[in-house]
Amino acid sequence: MGKRQLWMTIFTGILLFGMMGSLHNVKAEDGEGTKEVAMLTKKQLGLKELAVPSPAARFTYNSGLSFEYPDAVRGIFVTGPSAGGAKMAELTKLVEDTELNAMVIDIKEDNGNITFEPEEGSPYEDVAEGFIDDPRAMLEELEEKGIYPIARVVVFKDSLLAKKRPDLSFTQNGEVWKNGKGESFVNPFMEEVWEYNVELAKIAAEMGFEEIQYDYVRFPEGFGSRDDVLEYGQGKYGDMDMDNVQKRVQAVTDFVEYASKELEYYGVDVSVDIFGYAATITEAPNIGQNFSKISSNVDVISSMIYPSHWGPYFGISKPDTEPYRLISEYAKVENEVLGALENAPTSRPWLQDFEAPWLYSGPTKQYGKAEVEAQIRALNENGINEFLLWNAGNNYTKNVDYTPLD
Repeated sequence: MGKRQLWMTIFTGILLFGMMGSLHNVKAEDGEGTKEVAMLTKKQLGLKELAVPSPAARFTYNSGLSFEYPDAVRGIFVTGPSAGGAKMAELTKLVEDTELNAMVIDIKEDNGNITFEPEEGSPYEDVAEGFIDDPRAMLEELEEKGIYPIARVVVFKDSLLAKKRPDLSFTQNGEVWKNGKGESFVNPFMEEVWEYNVELAKIAAEMGFEEIQYDYVRFPEGFGSRDDVLEYGQGKYGDMDMDNVQKRVQAVTDFVEYASKELEYYGVDVSVDIFGYAATITEAPNIGQNFSKISSNVDVISSMIYPSHWGPYFGISKPDTEPYRLISEYAKVENEVLGALENAPTSRPWLQDFEAPWLYSGPTKQYGKAEVEAQIRALNENGINEFLLWNAGNNYTKNVDYTPLD
């Protein structure tokens, strides 16, 4: 039963109740306070106007915190240790003193740990690192300062859950498979993994986060070349009449749709991080990401378009050395893809505020004020006004103009 249907059922019940009883007034609680609702009786056929909340307001969770969506989200990434430590004061001041207005805060990070202590008996209790002592107090402070909070939840990259539940992961020779960095993934075909991550997102929404951002919504990189040697279940997708590439795409897309629907009650926005190159091809077959299909099921799409992470692309031989040109060329492609969608999400790409020494045998291209501003300007000139800055250590360039076209 949909929200509107449910509300009409309740409304009809109120009327029937009133017709069976004597004339009296009933107190009706809503988000704006207590209101009087006049009821019908058998003798009184006139109906007074009912002052009732809209179905959306009535059936949306209220965390007790209120954040106004900025004119355009301009945010930074914040790790759990930073959010719960002394560095948070420095990062908060950076946002307050500049045109920045948002923080993406780790709630579940890349290894599978959550960054706060959950309630006793929680399924996340054994993977908790209590970096953030009091998430609610942190959010109340952000509310006071007008900083828009986004909860980052890493989904399918999860070494801890893979070790605990090999049946939800990928195995090889009886052992949980690890990539070259020693990291493990859990299986996007397994709906139990979906529920594990979405239930955590609901906890973040109840804390007061305004948006849930899902990261690593994909199969491991290069999965297609390992498909024949890894052992794993396909759940309900095993019986589907499609090849394994399309099964991967379907599973990832279905997860995003499921996650969005499950969070509707909480009134939060849902965003997904996605490889930038996924927008430039029909779909990324190894990892199961179809840019258009994912974008059609979220409020915000955040392509990771760090210049350092592209090979020769858009006719640029060394993208890391040409941040403005790379971002501008990407933005043109993304605008075309999103423009073809019936319900396009907000574009909010991840930009680079770090160096990439692994790309150079000599001096490394430095990313400072000019390089960060060049990326933002390239987005703005292509009509994309939102962005997020990534620096793994949360050490962001100083004195940047985050609205360079103003």
